[in-house]
Amino acid sequence: MTDYLIIDGMNVFMRHFAANPAISENGESIGGVVGFLRGLKNLINGLYPKEVIVVWEGGGSPRRRAIDPNYKQSRRPVKLNRFYEEIPATASGRNQQINMLIQLLRFGPIKQLYVSDCEADDVIGYLTNFELRNKKIVIASSDHDYYQLVNDNITIWSPGQKKIVTQEDIFKKFNIHPENFCAARCFCGDKSDGVPGASGVGFKSITKRFKFLSTGEKSSVDDIITFAEQNVLQSKLKIYKNIVNHATRAKINWKLMYLGTNNLSASQIRKIEFQIEQQPPSSKKLDFMRALKRYQINNFDVNSYFMALNFINNK
Repeated sequence: MTDYLIIDGMNVFMRHFAANPAISENGESIGGVVGFLRGLKNLINGLYPKEVIVVWEGGGSPRRRAIDPNYKQSRRPVKLNRFYEEIPATASGRNQQINMLIQLLRFGPIKQLYVSDCEADDVIGYLTNFELRNKKIVIASSDHDYYQLVNDNITIWSPGQKKIVTQEDIFKKFNIHPENFCAARCFCGDKSDGVPGASGVGFKSITKRFKFLSTGEKSSVDDIITFAEQNVLQSKLKIYKNIVNHATRAKINWKLMYLGTNNLSASQIRKIEFQIEQQPPSSKKLDFMRALKRYQINNFDVNSYFMALNFINNK
């Protein structure tokens, strides 16, 4: 039994928006909407969560941009799987679908969280580390930033891998304990977010030379730097020198990548706490069906969707 299913709304939506070419009766693109809702139904049927929370992006983090103006500036546009040239793949089309999806989710027992000037991963990090601490949680996202949160109670549903990612899976793939995933990543970098790593340092090399990262004992960026400094003079391996040279940047990377509370203001935390305490709406099947008719969406199985939602209502 899962206590909470927490969905990284934009991350999951964009996967469907990019891959699903479905269109409505009036010729508008709706792949992101119907794909998200079908995926939600399948997750509820597979995980049986007591509650479902969708967390939306709040426009990015000004605090992170103040630390590094290049943060997330190099992200490539989403590659869309469109079979017909006449279907627009514009930002306005994306935003129209997101608004449509938000409205449709309001007709079921789904909590939706949005905090202005706040990234979804910061909200989810706060929920898992504080507000919902020690609860059984599944996070739905393909973002590796969440790997640092994985423990005995927290797992990740990866839409790309179509599987639950556990501590064992992370260790098997990276040879590193989730507790130390973020610290190691400060030296490996993250190209997708514009976070530079140390020259020649990847997960394979850093876990080979810094074996303590593979244990369950938490290690910091400073621990890695100190170990490198102790070995730089007595070893010919370049990794130690490269890590020492990268020390200042690694500490900046930690501020960008760690999902603590440093990138949240007191006001944002209060908003998260207020929203999470609100009762989710009840199921309104007829209103949902009216909305589908208004949006001219005819290719969606309403009955099976609400059968899944009823499980949440009757927990």
